[in-house]
Amino acid sequence: MSYFSGRSSKIAGTGKYLPGRVMTNFDFEKILDTNDEWIVERTGIKKRHFVEKGQQCSDLAYFAALEALKDAKISASEIDMILVGTNSPESMFPSVASKIQDRLGAKRAGAMDIHAGCTASLSAMAVGVSGIASGMWNNVLVVGAEAFGEILDWSDRGTCILMGDGAGACVLTVSDEDGPCFVSSKFISDGSKHDILAYASAREGEPKTFQMKGHEVFKYVNKELPPFISSFCEQSGILPEQVDLWVLHQANTRIIDSVFKRVGISTERTLLNLERYGNTSAASIMIALDESMKAGLIKSGQRICFIAFGAGMTIGGMLYEA
Repeated sequence: MSYFSGRSSKIAGTGKYLPGRVMTNFDFEKILDTNDEWIVERTGIKKRHFVEKGQQCSDLAYFAALEALKDAKISASEIDMILVGTNSPESMFPSVASKIQDRLGAKRAGAMDIHAGCTASLSAMAVGVSGIASGMWNNVLVVGAEAFGEILDWSDRGTCILMGDGAGACVLTVSDEDGPCFVSSKFISDGSKHDILAYASAREGEPKTFQMKGHEVFKYVNKELPPFISSFCEQSGILPEQVDLWVLHQANTRIIDSVFKRVGISTERTLLNLERYGNTSAASIMIALDESMKAGLIKSGQRICFIAFGAGMTIGGMLYEA
């Protein structure tokens, strides 16, 4: 666990973008042996968005970035670094970040993608905050973007019903001495569990798709996430019940309910949007942040805790005082 030192940074603006193609649970009933009741009971999801023909991950990232810059009232020319958390780029290189750097006209910005499962955009945020703290950057654009529809096995009801496409973004900038600030962060990984959530072939010789051992993922998260949250809060000098709002990776309502129950906090202290978007992987925590900001759930003086977990297996947390 690390406390941030050096210059403080704040969230100056947020944005999101959801592609226009919507699939409801009833659409899945037409192609899989499943039904709306079964999906809602096990996941909390009712619909999700997927890229339209010709759209790519970088398109979603670009539109979310535009919204965040507009909200922050900062021009692209003022951005020093662009960090994109994604697990579904249309190309391994060049990066999604480099593509949107060009489209935005952020001529003096650096750019890189970060791959860390669903924890990727939170990891990118930590890198951005650290860069500002060190004096290396003044303004950082952080984006979480996914086009998972391109890598799903549409015959596997255990995975394709869960995921959705979308993007969220935020602008980080230098904060006043007594202004909002990021307080602390903690990131861990258990690489021994790398095979329970992966982009891999189901069988030798078959194309790679999103693969998940759902029961093992559920067990791992329920075992490891509650003590992670408790220890992160303790090391940050607060109790879980002193957090005003939790901005969470939106994976599955059963997971969120179970973890919150184990930690002893109410789900009323978080925004849940799973039923509308599904699991948007690295994009989900940024989309949840944007919706929390726009709904007025994040107020001056409040403590905000970001928690994400994903392939790797990775877990991350950040504490923010608004």
